[in-house]
Amino acid sequence: MTKILVVDDDPSLLRALSINLRARHFDVRTASDGREALRQASTFLPDTVVLDLGLPDIDGVEVVQGLRGWTNVPIIVLSARDTQSAKVDALDAGADDYMTKPFGMDELLARIRAGLRRAAPDLTAPVVRTADFTVDLAARRVERAGSPVRLTPTEWHLLEILVRNPGKLITQQQLLRDVWGPHYERETNYLRVYLAQLRRKLEPEPSRPRYLITEPGLGYRFEG
Repeated sequence: MTKILVVDDDPSLLRALSINLRARHFDVRTASDGREALRQASTFLPDTVVLDLGLPDIDGVEVVQGLRGWTNVPIIVLSARDTQSAKVDALDAGADDYMTKPFGMDELLARIRAGLRRAAPDLTAPVVRTADFTVDLAARRVERAGSPVRLTPTEWHLLEILVRNPGKLITQQQLLRDVWGPHYERETNYLRVYLAQLRRKLEPEPSRPRYLITEPGLGYRFEG
């Protein structure tokens, strides 16, 4: 059953959305503030998040950024804010779609379906093989010497970006933006920490990387 997390501080709207979505056979959880939303997302692991921006504790844009630190789940913002800048901020933070209130239930359902289609696994994605490890992009699985390698969501996201672009330099800013969000483009220490972790898990000699190559001051590239 498809899981949806609905986040809104309006109890009546939260209840109405829950009833409508459950009637259409979605597994629904709700949260009425940002911190509860982040906590629910980490345990419930929703397939889609429907998110209000005007939350009582932290702004919805910060919730989007928090989610994008570790998940690519489709995020549909459902907000009364109708200015262009509000939409740009939410989309730049990592939201996939934006609807303004008042809204039509049929349109929201259509956008949920569209988000789920875009997020569906690409079964034609390649399996990337090296002499030391294999990355199955469709199954989101890494194996080394025939055994699975456990990666954190952030490690996987970094590795996926690099192996989907073999031989291509991916800048530090692009990696930070794609993995952590647009406000983390100067946090290059994040990359050093996570690339070191990936090398320890995948490289035969982590101190002399063969596959996950650093281009000093520029970025990183994957050599298959």
